[in-house]
Amino acid sequence: MTYREPQALDVLDDAGRKLLFTEARTANTFAATAVTDHELAMIWELARWSPTAANGQPLRVLFVCTRDGKERLVRHLDEGNRAKTLSAPAVAVLAYDVDFHEQMPTVFPARGDLLRAAFADQTEARESLAAYNSALQTGVFLLAVRAAGLAAGPMAGFDKAGVDEEFFAGTSWRSHLVVNIGHPGADPWFPRLPRVPLGDAVAWV
Repeated sequence: MTYREPQALDVLDDAGRKLLFTEARTANTFAATAVTDHELAMIWELARWSPTAANGQPLRVLFVCTRDGKERLVRHLDEGNRAKTLSAPAVAVLAYDVDFHEQMPTVFPARGDLLRAAFADQTEARESLAAYNSALQTGVFLLAVRAAGLAAGPMAGFDKAGVDEEFFAGTSWRSHLVVNIGHPGADPWFPRLPRVPLGDAVAWV
């Protein structure tokens, strides 16, 4: 067996860290600048590389870009979220697929048929796994929005059952987060809030 030196990974430069982390903010207003289908596709092309258990990839995305679609959506949002959603050039409804196991032969070829059969009758287990892993993917999705040069405004204040009935009736998708997407508008940022310090959040053994 030929020995190979471990591959050294690149380190994100300071500009990249600022873009994705330290200077990134949740936007509350958006400019009228359009968000293109190409940009939205780019976001997904980045987000889909997120790790998930057994590579199950349960996250699903509905991009809402038309006025009609937004008006259908905002009926189910908390009142304080409606105006900024209507003003956002694009809105992503993030959902998880409770029947993600049907894709296992595609996403995990070595054991896909076995995993699909094992999950077939485990509805509650699939729901739990889909919810958890889609949440993991959602964090990467928000980073992907930032990496595409756009701002994200994630919101959990909405009637999930209403959104599911409005957009996902008859499917296995279940909504879990709404994300406004666009270029920042006038006064888009609330004051930066503190973060938990390292000493209170991190331990070593």
